[in-house]
Amino acid sequence: MSVRATALVADDEPLLREALVRQLASVWPELAIVAQARNGREAIDAFDDHKPDICFLDVQMPGKTGVEAAQHIGRRAHLVFVTAFDQYAVQAFAQGALDYLVKPVDPARLAETVTRLQERIRAATPALDPEALLQQLARLLNPASVVQPLAWVRASVGNTVRLIAVGDIDYLRAEEKYTQVAWRDEHGQAREAVIRAALKDLIPQLDAAKFAQVHRSVVVNLRSISHVTRGSNETADIHLKGRKEVLPVSRTYLHLFRQM
Repeated sequence: MSVRATALVADDEPLLREALVRQLASVWPELAIVAQARNGREAIDAFDDHKPDICFLDVQMPGKTGVEAAQHIGRRAHLVFVTAFDQYAVQAFAQGALDYLVKPVDPARLAETVTRLQERIRAATPALDPEALLQQLARLLNPASVVQPLAWVRASVGNTVRLIAVGDIDYLRAEEKYTQVAWRDEHGQAREAVIRAALKDLIPQLDAAKFAQVHRSVVVNLRSISHVTRGSNETADIHLKGRKEVLPVSRTYLHLFRQM
């Protein structure tokens, strides 16, 4: 028996988007298409509104790409990428574990993809982590946009300026136009300082595999986390190794810890 599920289909080409919807209706009649999107921004908004189980995302869309939409969605849905034939993009997908479809979508290939999706949903298998593949695809789509991860920051400590290795930072907290930095010195002692930069400008320069934004004003080093306790109203608190501070996790970022 087919698994009942919901899906989002995003493609900036209406004819191809509608064709995929028709093909899905044929091969998986029980699947409910809860939203369609014409670009990456609409895909993000539609995902937040409907929380579908599966997202079919065109890789290259105006405004925000399917890759950027997928970075927002993360592991909260099973991802299937749809791409015009590009040997580099297809090679990247083939090396990763995520599903992809090449336009025009081949019915046999779609049927294989649907079977895998049905099996994952039936077995309640968590969605795959797309981060490494998405970074690779982002480089392929726009090499000029790649920002090298920040290695050091200069912070004010009293009347001196300290050069702090980003790897030593436990967390960063926004304070108006400045950012509070909490780090460990060479003796392992907990320290705090201030950077003359806004947190929103620092986030794109941090290594996404090591740092996670958990609140609109807080970014944490994942290796500094001791444990996370769930709170009321879909929030949580982060407890740090060797620190008394407790960092808030807002509802928007709670999905990062759902596998706890």
